[in-house]
Amino acid sequence: MSNVRYISNLTRDTYAIILAGGRGSRLYELTDWRAKPALYFGGKFRIIDFPLSNCINSGIRRVGVVTQYKSHSLIRHVTRGWGHFKKELGESVEILPASQQTSGNWYQGTADAVFQNIDIIRHEIPKYVMILSGDHVYRMDYAGLLAAHAESGADMTVCCLETPIAEAAGAFGVMEVDENMRVVGFEEKPAHPKPTPNDPEKCLASMGNYVFNTKFLFDQLKKDAKNENSDRDFGKDIIPAIIEQFNVYAYPFTSAVPDEPAYWRDVGTLDSFFQANMELLSPTPQLNLYDAKWPIWTYQEQLPPAKFVFDDDDRRGMAVDSIVSGGCIISGAKVKRSVLFDEVRVCSYSLVKDSVLLPDVVVLKNCKIQNAIIDRGCIIPEGMVIGYNQEHDRARGFRVSEKGITLVTRKMLGLAVGYE
Repeated sequence: MSNVRYISNLTRDTYAIILAGGRGSRLYELTDWRAKPALYFGGKFRIIDFPLSNCINSGIRRVGVVTQYKSHSLIRHVTRGWGHFKKELGESVEILPASQQTSGNWYQGTADAVFQNIDIIRHEIPKYVMILSGDHVYRMDYAGLLAAHAESGADMTVCCLETPIAEAAGAFGVMEVDENMRVVGFEEKPAHPKPTPNDPEKCLASMGNYVFNTKFLFDQLKKDAKNENSDRDFGKDIIPAIIEQFNVYAYPFTSAVPDEPAYWRDVGTLDSFFQANMELLSPTPQLNLYDAKWPIWTYQEQLPPAKFVFDDDDRRGMAVDSIVSGGCIISGAKVKRSVLFDEVRVCSYSLVKDSVLLPDVVVLKNCKIQNAIIDRGCIIPEGMVIGYNQEHDRARGFRVSEKGITLVTRKMLGLAVGYE
């Protein structure tokens, strides 16, 4: 059997579940009206588009998206952008809200979110179940993970990322492995992570992506459901309970594109969200959104091209070192080192630099904005200055992050709020 046919059989025998119910509380007001996976990223995408695109590009065409917290905009986006698959052709992207089929509870944890959908998974008759985090930005070919899982004879495979110990401490689940990458220990967010066998400065951090043999997964979920002391979580409960008795292997994360460094970002804080967007402005960013070999798919409205108007010395519509999306109008204003999402308008004599403006933002005349995240639909009043004086920003009710990034939302501006 050719390698292509072998991989094709593996992906066809796999059902993927994307866990997209998380709030992302460290993003504060950015997730007051949307789940973290529904948060905008990179000028035109949402975070959920990355694991979904990875699935489709990897050949995995049966996907369930688990939703819970503030899911309206997430469901709307997935339905509009990913609802065109044909079930009769063996492909589908389905929404899996907490339907309370096994109990009267909402999802109690990552393991419970899968347990409550056992009947749906069973109906698909997959040989493997892939469980993916829905709130990270990365590109990955899951076919390699599936092949490693099948060839190792594993019951479960955990995708991991080599991470400096200082960064992983208290932040990630950390695996201890032997020389064959078999998991011999697992700690959820330890204060002192155990290093890898080859590098005392690094550890293996779990990415929250797993592959299970289907029957094995069902057996472990049913056993966990009967445990009254369980938190119903893969990291806290399932993995520690099985590593001694069963074959659990670690799979090192690699780039979806050969010869490119692996890129993975947990954009779970205001600063990390801001920084990851800023990284895209590099002439050769680590995350190449322009690579046709591994496209990131999304829902997009039919919008006119971006427009830049006026060419007077003191009133020139221009943007440099920036991402400017469809429907934007830069009217006699300057934009530098910034990411502008759909239908942003920046009016005359205003300056926007080193900032992220989400869709439908309007910056009126004579404004100055720097080091800021402006949430969707904000209308910045004429002459307002943001990001130049942190104390002034806080006094106006704006949030300033640990690294000095100012967040502005509609509610902070006294505007009506709603679903995003």
